[in-house]
Amino acid sequence: MEGLVVRNTGSWYVVRDMLTGQEMNCKVKGNFRLKGIRTTNPVAVGDMVTCVENGDGNGFITAIKQRRNYIIRKASNLSKEAHIIAANVDSAMLVVTLFHPTTSTTFIDRFLATAEAYRVPATIVINKIDLLTEEDELEYLDAISYLYRSIGYDVVHVSALENRGIDELRDRMKDKITLLSGNSGVGKSTIINDLIPGLDLRTADISDAHDTGMHTTTFSEMFRLPGDSNGWIIDTPGVRGFGTIEMDRHEVAHFFPEIFAIGHDCRYGNCTHTHEPHCAVRKALEEQRIAQSRYNSYLSILEDGTDDKYRKPF
Repeated sequence: MEGLVVRNTGSWYVVRDMLTGQEMNCKVKGNFRLKGIRTTNPVAVGDMVTCVENGDGNGFITAIKQRRNYIIRKASNLSKEAHIIAANVDSAMLVVTLFHPTTSTTFIDRFLATAEAYRVPATIVINKIDLLTEEDELEYLDAISYLYRSIGYDVVHVSALENRGIDELRDRMKDKITLLSGNSGVGKSTIINDLIPGLDLRTADISDAHDTGMHTTTFSEMFRLPGDSNGWIIDTPGVRGFGTIEMDRHEVAHFFPEIFAIGHDCRYGNCTHTHEPHCAVRKALEEQRIAQSRYNSYLSILEDGTDDKYRKPF
């Protein structure tokens, strides 16, 4: 049987036969994990796989078809392993909130850089705009939106609570496999409930003590958009940090479109934009043609290559 991985609950994967619509619970054979795959999950939601039934109605995944792309981050256990968030996606939507909780620009930039690295078109979805009532909050919304739109990213304003902006998202998702990601508490589940009436994914309140989100989604799963035979949403657990992986130090600038474009004017072709003389990027930074927040995010990804950054302290 060949099918699509539509759910991952840890050790089990749900594989859907795209011809019949039947689903089968599958596990990965032990030796499958030894084939040079250094990830916490050798199989990801969105993978097309080959399965064989084991006689009791369940099955084993024996092969993965070549992926078109995937979104990956450093595993949360602080090891050098990676975690594949989803595979074979047409677009990625990063759901963020400016307040309650606050999504940092560093997190946004790391996600966008990863999407650029794997050639996945990315959209920034700013949720909970109904909470932005003060003048300084609305000014910050305009500033963040202008920053990313000026770079070339699509930015959508949404209030999942009031069902505002949902039709815009639905239009962008038509006939696509779309990954939804973001910090815990930004309202991904509420957005999906708006997009797919009757699904009723569990939601949770924000922690009053720390103004942070609490995990409600504990595994990744694909949902078909109603009335759209080719439209799917991949829901993923909320993440607090986004450690990059598999990025060469001299290629990081390629994944920041504005830095890459200005970098062509640097004197040295292998300029890292950190200390070299006649660096066009640092000059643009001084002239405020590159945002300081974006440059800081670029530097933070350069530091990801250090051997001890993600190791636990002794």
